[in-house]
Amino acid sequence: MKRILITGKNSYIGTSFEKWMRDNHPSYKIDTISVHGDAWREIDFSPYDVVFHVAGIAHRKETEENRNLYFQVNHKLAVDVAKKSKISGVNQFIFLSTMSVYGMTKGAITEETPLKPKNAYGKSKLMAENDIRILSSDSFVVSILRPPMVYGYGCKGNYQTLSRFAKKTIVFPKVNNKRSMIYIDNLSMFTFMIIKNKQGGVFLPTNKDYVNTTELIQQIARINKQKIYYSKFLGYIVNTLSVKIPIFQKVFGDLYYSEETRKKDLYLYNELNKSNQLIKFKESIVLSERLYK
Repeated sequence: MKRILITGKNSYIGTSFEKWMRDNHPSYKIDTISVHGDAWREIDFSPYDVVFHVAGIAHRKETEENRNLYFQVNHKLAVDVAKKSKISGVNQFIFLSTMSVYGMTKGAITEETPLKPKNAYGKSKLMAENDIRILSSDSFVVSILRPPMVYGYGCKGNYQTLSRFAKKTIVFPKVNNKRSMIYIDNLSMFTFMIIKNKQGGVFLPTNKDYVNTTELIQQIARINKQKIYYSKFLGYIVNTLSVKIPIFQKVFGDLYYSEETRKKDLYLYNELNKSNQLIKFKESIVLSERLYK
């Protein structure tokens, strides 16, 4: 039995992982703590085999006033937790990073894509990655997760916006784009496999298949019995506007991890596929829409 400590109480990914583990691997002992303030520094980490650090700032509009907070929380706090974990004899440290460390807003992310984050969120996460990876050793395995957009039951962010829109609109652009996304339970499964195998390094967890924005809206609309007309002409318009308007690029453009880049993670997916655990796209939307019905 392994003991896992999640640092980041009430975080969506942390609470979802805890629930998934209790439902699927009850022999693992899971504890969650808050890392607000300094009380956490007095907690004994030594009984734990794994620390999963999910605390951070996201889904918040960046301003001049709050910019420094990103670096205090996403960088400095994360490194402090990692150092305490190593000193305490924890065997594995998992850091929840982000696709934003690449600074890409469109196209395919490959092995050659440089790490050039464009905002405080991505920059602070990359700084934490670099400082935490230095701590890696034979007795302290460091695992970095760079998921794309995470969605699921109770999630915050872009999925909620798209879900609300799909239930109200009667017409939507028909586009043929590719986006990397990951359903929350698939992310929990992926994280468990890294813990099970005590695997260190950088990981790019995603759904098995890429997601098309029009297909995503179709599935949400179907579940909610909303009739929508899908327009090729509107698709042409938004593709044209995507070149100049960031919000259109964010919704209708391509942004994905290339197949070649994902190959290094395939052994984890193959093991999950053998056990028939991975949630397929259509099923993931059904599960996600429970909250929004």
